[in-house]
Amino acid sequence: MQKRRIAILGSTGSIGTQALDVVRRHKDLFDVRLLSANNSVELLAAQAREFDAANVVICNESRYSELKSLLQGCEANVFAGVQSLCDLAASADVDMVLGAMVGFSGLRPTLAALEAGKIVALANKETLVAAGSVVMRTMRKNNACILPVDSEHSAIFQCLLGAQGNALVKVHLTASGGPFRTWSREKIASAKASAALKHPNWDMGAKVTIDSATMMNKGFELIEACHLFDLSPDMVNVVVHPESIVHSMVEFEDGAVIAQLGCPDMREPIALALNFPARLPVGNRKLDFAQLGSLHFEAPDPQRFPNLELAKAAFRRGGNIPCVLNAANEVAVKAYLNDEISFYGISDLLEHCLNGATFVAEPGLDDIFATHEETVRKAQELI
Repeated sequence: MQKRRIAILGSTGSIGTQALDVVRRHKDLFDVRLLSANNSVELLAAQAREFDAANVVICNESRYSELKSLLQGCEANVFAGVQSLCDLAASADVDMVLGAMVGFSGLRPTLAALEAGKIVALANKETLVAAGSVVMRTMRKNNACILPVDSEHSAIFQCLLGAQGNALVKVHLTASGGPFRTWSREKIASAKASAALKHPNWDMGAKVTIDSATMMNKGFELIEACHLFDLSPDMVNVVVHPESIVHSMVEFEDGAVIAQLGCPDMREPIALALNFPARLPVGNRKLDFAQLGSLHFEAPDPQRFPNLELAKAAFRRGGNIPCVLNAANEVAVKAYLNDEISFYGISDLLEHCLNGATFVAEPGLDDIFATHEETVRKAQELI
């Protein structure tokens, strides 16, 4: 059987390292053609050597010489810059691209892969949040394919595989509630980033962990679900589920609900996307329902976690407004991590940027990049 030739964009991050753990267990199925990182040259070099990567890209061009030196004597081709990443992701040498870069930076390489008609296993929420209509239009135009990697969207996808063509009436996106689920608004208001980074269930990168604490990740996932599955926001319900066992649910017109369950381990949806339609063992912990005993669900609290409502409102406004939301959030999260703003300073900054945004009803790619740059500048000025 021919190996699937894969590119992992953002191989040194949380999703990328877990994807390589899947590959490590199944080297007979995958051929690593491309690995990339922004700054982590030592880990990237180690990955390239272990997995015999054909090509390696460091997006931060100033780190090229360092990476080249670390890979001296290695057969991997070494490149620098985002354009190199786009060219290699679109090359005939790659069958599937795993988009695991953090934030807006993942947009351009994802589009390059879709323009080349690739299968894209998408873990980068921000790509669809900032430019969902452009991305989905590019996918359809080039007969490309997006397979969801986020646990929630993978769950919806898996539920729909068992739907036998029946149309859904509602999607129930589950949210862990993050580390502040039981905290009062007053206590949350003074919480430092160190507390927000202590997620009770998932081991994730800093950006997505803060987004989980603010519930912005669930707002982003709502937008992502609407694009991936052609839904209106009224068809997506968010429910807090602290155990993170039910990853999402799909409801049908007769009232039946299909749910996808599993232990909180991102290797499951990663492996399914990389090897779709066949499932792979990933060495994960298995569910013990007797030990679980019970599962709990509750409604999100918009007073303590206003970002979810901001995301819904931004998507309903449409146009380039979700791009504004994403750009402002990237700046706000970075500022919170650097102790420059408070926890609720994040949502305050988002509201300022959304209220002052220049609206573009039907943005093209140039509009998206211009909106992102303008919003980043305004958000930094506000801070």
